[in-house]
Amino acid sequence: MGTENPGHPNFPVRPSATPFASAPPPVTPFSSSGPVASEGNSFRATLPAAPQGTTPYSSFGSAVGQDAFGYRPSPPGRFNDPSLSSAPTSFVPPTGASFQQFPTPQFPSTAQAPPARGPPVGQPPLQPPASQVPFRPQSSIPPISMGSPPPSVNFPSGVYQSDSSFPGARPNFPPSFPSVGSSYPAARATLQQPMPGYATNQPAVPQASPVPSAFPTQPGSYMPLPTSPSPFSAQQGSYFPAPPVAAPLGLQSRDQMQHPGSIPPVGGIQSLMEDFSSLSVTSMPGSIEPGLDSMVLPRPLYGDVEPKSFVETFPLNCNPRYLRLTTTAMPNSQSLVSRWHLPLGAVVCPLAEAPEGEEVPVVNFVSSGIVRCRRCRTYVNPYVTFTDAGRKWRCNICSLLNDVNGDYFAHLDATGQRIDLAERPELTKGSVEFVAPTEYMVRPPMPPLYFFLIDVSVAAVRSGMIEVVAQTIKSCLDQLPGFPRTQIGFITYDSTIHFYNMKSSLTQPQMMVVSDLDDIFVPLPDDLLVNLSESRTVVETFLDSLPSMFQDNLNMESAFGPSLKAAFMVMNQLGGKLLIFQNTLPSLGVGRLRLRGDDFRLYGTDKEHTLRLPEDPFYKQMAADLTKYQIGVNIYAFSDKYTDIASLGTLAKYTGGQVYYYPSFQSAVHGEKLRHELARDLTRETAWEAVMRIRCGKGVRFTSYHGNFMLRSTDLLALPAVDCDKAYAVQLTLEETLLTTQTVYFQVALLYTASCGERRIRVHTLAAPVVSDLGEMYRQADTGAIVSLFSRLAIEKTLAHKLEDARNSVQQRIVKALREYRNLYAVQHRLGARMIYPDSLKFLPLYGLSLCKSIPLRGGYADAQLDERCAAGFTMMALPVKKLLKLLYPSLIRVDEYLLKPSSQVDFENIMKRLTLIGESLDSRGLYIYDDGFRFILWFGRMLSPDISRNLLGTDFAAELSKVILSEHDNEMSRRLMGILKKLRESDPSYYQLPCLVRQGEQPREGLLLLANLVEDSIGGTNGYLDWILQIHRQVQQNA
Repeated sequence: MGTENPGHPNFPVRPSATPFASAPPPVTPFSSSGPVASEGNSFRATLPAAPQGTTPYSSFGSAVGQDAFGYRPSPPGRFNDPSLSSAPTSFVPPTGASFQQFPTPQFPSTAQAPPARGPPVGQPPLQPPASQVPFRPQSSIPPISMGSPPPSVNFPSGVYQSDSSFPGARPNFPPSFPSVGSSYPAARATLQQPMPGYATNQPAVPQASPVPSAFPTQPGSYMPLPTSPSPFSAQQGSYFPAPPVAAPLGLQSRDQMQHPGSIPPVGGIQSLMEDFSSLSVTSMPGSIEPGLDSMVLPRPLYGDVEPKSFVETFPLNCNPRYLRLTTTAMPNSQSLVSRWHLPLGAVVCPLAEAPEGEEVPVVNFVSSGIVRCRRCRTYVNPYVTFTDAGRKWRCNICSLLNDVNGDYFAHLDATGQRIDLAERPELTKGSVEFVAPTEYMVRPPMPPLYFFLIDVSVAAVRSGMIEVVAQTIKSCLDQLPGFPRTQIGFITYDSTIHFYNMKSSLTQPQMMVVSDLDDIFVPLPDDLLVNLSESRTVVETFLDSLPSMFQDNLNMESAFGPSLKAAFMVMNQLGGKLLIFQNTLPSLGVGRLRLRGDDFRLYGTDKEHTLRLPEDPFYKQMAADLTKYQIGVNIYAFSDKYTDIASLGTLAKYTGGQVYYYPSFQSAVHGEKLRHELARDLTRETAWEAVMRIRCGKGVRFTSYHGNFMLRSTDLLALPAVDCDKAYAVQLTLEETLLTTQTVYFQVALLYTASCGERRIRVHTLAAPVVSDLGEMYRQADTGAIVSLFSRLAIEKTLAHKLEDARNSVQQRIVKALREYRNLYAVQHRLGARMIYPDSLKFLPLYGLSLCKSIPLRGGYADAQLDERCAAGFTMMALPVKKLLKLLYPSLIRVDEYLLKPSSQVDFENIMKRLTLIGESLDSRGLYIYDDGFRFILWFGRMLSPDISRNLLGTDFAAELSKVILSEHDNEMSRRLMGILKKLRESDPSYYQLPCLVRQGEQPREGLLLLANLVEDSIGGTNGYLDWILQIHRQVQQNA
């Protein structure tokens, strides 16, 4: 019902997604942190789509507080008490000392924001003297207001505040005055050139008191938009004034800053609704350096957030944990793809654990056979349509009209739906599992097969690894999937290869030793792999005796390559899972590796990446052979010396496996972690001899695949063994210049053998709308999926380029994306020095920084050991989205207060509240848990109560914590702490977090374990979060 302005375009107002919407701070024509803003040069012909209400990240701290103008006082002590926060200060000279700065208290409360000031009502605005020419380009076009005029407010007018509607005074320039008819406020009656860097005292001017805000605003809080007093509802393209609302300066929009005595704006146009989030980057007094309040920076303190709105829009889609697109708004043209700048693709986790209370339905087409499109082979799914009274169905991927088999026929109701729809889960569920008939089998389904290749050299014996492995395997025999079909076998090796005959007729196993490493042969090939249920007694006898068999072994050599070939020769008839336990650098026979180590002279050169590549092509060739025969490899690496994970990990990379790395393994310390992770590897549900293909609609194709697998053809992934902890990333592009369809469909199909012996096909189907608006692509972006693709691309880049190049590529893509997004709004909105971004990508810069500081990408030679770097790279390449994001931005929680509370006052959810990853979050009187999903780090503050330490550590409370192993003691406090750790582990059991204890001030352990992982701090010459944001903002403004 709003008024229309002839001659001016109407911009649609997007409904707010939250009760809090961003309000645009006014800006000056000049930005002190960059060149003069030229909005005309950034004009895009494409109008933005309906904007979406977002949540701002500006607060009064960013405009008036101590960081408002870039000023940052001396930082407090590295570890302080967050509960004793000092009052923010502003810099307003006191009366009588006009050129001195004293910190004065900030506004007493946000509910008492200072009233906006302006000239008295009825007083005519002052015209500039004739000698002073307004520094403003003249135009024949009458000025059009982009918002109602702001009041004159108290802020340091000598500062180059780019977030203000006032043309602030600048050195060597006379004050700027608005021309007649401008929407800017009238000049003050008293003209005074302020001193740069100092605030000027401005006399109080009477003005109507503003309406107080019902929402108290704190740093980092959200400012709600005022409700419209107009009796008319807001329509798209309509404009309506809002009542003045008292709010902190940094959050006031033009609509909120009503000026009762100003001239009405020409044309009556109010400001356009902003559908983006922003950070106000302003200048500090006396400096041109930009500044930002770190408290308002967005942080993912709630972990990964799945795109729920998309799920609600397309309820027939599969759950996002199975398939997530980097943006759920697909571009309709290649030009949009080129302006997207972020990865366009998806993350697939085909066997992810189903949401709580749900399960993937199993469908068995006994008589009709699996219903598929005869041209593109798409499986029937909720998005196919039935026509011709139910006799035909149209494929949603290729649009071909297919005949309906007589056994699958059903009549249609008045709405065109099948009358048996409720009985057909494949037509109502986005995820379904089909039981495959015999034509989907090249051979009979294989039994679950576990083969163990165990290093028994002296290093392995002394570490205690053999004993832990043997005990864990024995304890898991009853839980191995596939009973009674499960097969099992063992080989041990040092300088020779040891085979074990475990035929069921034997009372104990027979060991056969092969010492000829150049001509490997397999003795008794039929008795090395046995049925577990038939040979259970022999297997248990072997596992009981294994640790003692080699307890006196002093052999230091490792014939890993020949023993790997021997295992392949035993397994290649059936396939299965090969678990390798490696402790010593391979030194004998084929595949032997030299101690090339981590040569610091190569870092920064063109040969740096060769350190992270396999040295011997034997391993990649073996991986190809293993995959061909459906053998998946998991590597368990234990060593305190260099073992060339870059080479060994290749076996896991190309066979769909994973790498577990235990540096300096000692069973007394690390045994529990190995025990839990090996048990999960053995007992979790596994898909055997699998292949996966992703189909997509016409005009779209997948171009690259990233993860641990072997690509059998252009679009077929070979996965000998896959489970719920494996994820894969894919990139896609448009084949056609312009998409004509309104929706693009994707379908993931995983053909595999279940442990029960059935051949099955798991199918996930997803639909996504096609859009012509780049802004909508950004609004529907999925940060989790984007970061997953980013990490895989960056890690792969380290295999061909320097670490620095990989880090720069991450930063540059983020900069290009934010710059392109900024250009979308440069014409309609006064952006000034604000950094704008879509609400969907508010965490992307922080995750980008965390990725650059992660072990695979961080620093150089001295920042991570080569084996540790390579192992982390192999691990991250396979992680699902949720697990990866937690690794990049871990949890930091404080628990000492919870331990001291009586049981009746315990609020566990409040205790699990995550803290920001900065040193200032650590109070020397507290106890903190750092959890990245792979380990716990318990940080004991220097001033922590001795009673807490005594209860948790017992007699070791005063000892050096590097030698203390956390265990449960007989007191309530210790039981509570162990309960917290148990709950954290249960939230994601894929890895076991081993507690590492560190006390404040214990160097270098504290720095290596915790301080280096506080990603928001600037440590070792790396950027902190605040500096990273400012650096990105500067680069975005260049050529924007």
